[in-house]
Amino acid sequence: MSFSGELTPSPTATVVPTGRRASRRMLPLGIVLTAISVLVLFGGIAVTAGLGDDGPNLKGIGGILIGLLIGFIGVTSLIATWSARNSSVSIDHTGLWVSNGKERNVIPWQGLAGVGLHWSEVGRGRGRVKVYSVELCPSAPIDRDAPVLWPLVRDDAPLHPQLPRLRYRLPVPASTRDAVVAAIRAQVPQLWFGEYEREAGYMGVPDRKGHRERTGGAPN
Repeated sequence: MSFSGELTPSPTATVVPTGRRASRRMLPLGIVLTAISVLVLFGGIAVTAGLGDDGPNLKGIGGILIGLLIGFIGVTSLIATWSARNSSVSIDHTGLWVSNGKERNVIPWQGLAGVGLHWSEVGRGRGRVKVYSVELCPSAPIDRDAPVLWPLVRDDAPLHPQLPRLRYRLPVPASTRDAVVAAIRAQVPQLWFGEYEREAGYMGVPDRKGHRERTGGAPN
């Protein structure tokens, strides 16, 4: 359950940026990948052209293909990172508002059966870090293709029998975890079901294939 329309968060809402830190971390990677792709691509073109040989070189063709692949990954990463830089979460008496920097939608408290925090550790040794997500479990059927919110929908085993399998899973940076949790508990303490450690990789990914099938391929 969600709604958007012309509604906006309350002026007193707690606003927590969620995209800036990730953008600062991912932007250099996208730039490096793009630069590498340009070098590999031009190298492949030079080799393929022959440069004194009698004919095209298969290694050059392979270099071109690898360069194009790396370039696609790099450019896609840059576009996604730049688009998400202004992502944020706003929390008020109405619900939890999710903004991807362009559009906004809200998950109302009145349509939830419970809210909590999941986390897991990723990496090894001293490089281990914790990743967090706010789990918002609806009390009614949800629109799996609602703009802005559909990438957050996950189907996972419920922690309690009274909670549904489908829920919204909102990743939150470790630096903003305390602020988000405090704001939610201040608004709806009765819905809070606590914090739980999960297995590595529990975050999952958006059901992009199912989304395309349900919407006939129309992007949201």
